[in-house]
Amino acid sequence: MQPPEIREVDRPKVACDGDDGPLGHPRVFLNMEDKGEIDCPYCGRHFILRKGVKTGGTH
Repeated sequence: MQPPEIREVDRPKVACDGDDGPLGHPRVFLNMEDKGEIDCPYCGRHFILRKGVKTGGTH
């Protein structure tokens, strides 16, 4: 099953709120750690770390 949306990001730590204002979901902060990708537990959005970006930084 495909995720509803895939976003390529420049940081290993991201926030997701569903982007739908009052129809979204509570803001959650997600840390990819060493995996380079993570799914939002609420909306299923899939975040992928852009190639060449390191996960062990201080972002």
